[in-house]
Amino acid sequence: MSHTILLNKRPVGRPQLSDFKTITEDKPVINSGEILLKTSYISVDPYLRGRMSDAKSYAEPFELNEAMVSGIIAEIVESKNEKYKVGQFVSGMLAWKEFQKSSGEGLRVVDTSEVGESVYLGALGMTGMTAFLGLTEIGKPKKGETIIVSGAAGAVGSIVGQIGKILGCRVVGIAGSDEKVNMLKSQFGFDEGINYNTTENMAEAIKKACPDGVDVYFDNVGGEISDAVLYSINRFARMIICGAISSYNETETVKGLSVQPFLVKNSALMQGFILGNYAEKFPEATSQLLEWFKDRKIKSEETVVEGFENIPQAFIDLFDGKNKGKMVVKA
Repeated sequence: MSHTILLNKRPVGRPQLSDFKTITEDKPVINSGEILLKTSYISVDPYLRGRMSDAKSYAEPFELNEAMVSGIIAEIVESKNEKYKVGQFVSGMLAWKEFQKSSGEGLRVVDTSEVGESVYLGALGMTGMTAFLGLTEIGKPKKGETIIVSGAAGAVGSIVGQIGKILGCRVVGIAGSDEKVNMLKSQFGFDEGINYNTTENMAEAIKKACPDGVDVYFDNVGGEISDAVLYSINRFARMIICGAISSYNETETVKGLSVQPFLVKNSALMQGFILGNYAEKFPEATSQLLEWFKDRKIKSEETVVEGFENIPQAFIDLFDGKNKGKMVVKA
């Protein structure tokens, strides 16, 4: 038997466990050219919230009563495809199923001999590539510049900061607790950190932490925190809009500062992106991230939740900031 987690209903505001449904199915039987996969690790990410709605976006919404899909590491337990061998691990966008069959299309064999499986969902997967390509392609940081990162203790933000340090920049991180701020500095090498939950005036705190102003802002959260950064941007600053988790569960249009005066006054760039924009650069990004990881220039922090059945709760916990680094579920 095999369990599958479906989208039961579309969330209104913050997702609830009742928005998901778990069903039991027969284990698939593979045909010629197919492989049978056993799910090992499942990635839960804030962007999935958008696909749970039926509003127009850059990705098609999930269908009701269909399996949820995200980045997954799976083990090949049976193969009738000469390209794949039993015992190999693969990475790809797969369904939230304990067992599933595949033609192998869209899957990538990952080497787990030196690197743990779950790292291919984080530092060496979509998370790492999002950090690397967003920062280097849009931010174009120069040695000595100041980078500030919101959601800095999360999956993408923690990698962005480490890459910034490798490139010779001063890096400031914004996170939601003193514990996370301490982690940013002691574990990931950030120069300074700001706890937004205990800071009364974010704009002043950012100015103090960034005495030479902000050259690059990597934005994972949006909202009031990002408004506060605008007061410190330098001439020709680059602002990378990766996510806006602060507003994903809002049911009304969120109001904020008008950014145009800040951009005009500083000749600044603000650009949103999705990882797929840079698909042709994936091999280059993966190679560089793997080199840094093996050289221990990049550390991978994970919050691992045990149990396939706990995928929905792990996803919901993202919106309460319960993760340090990458949130994954071990099936």
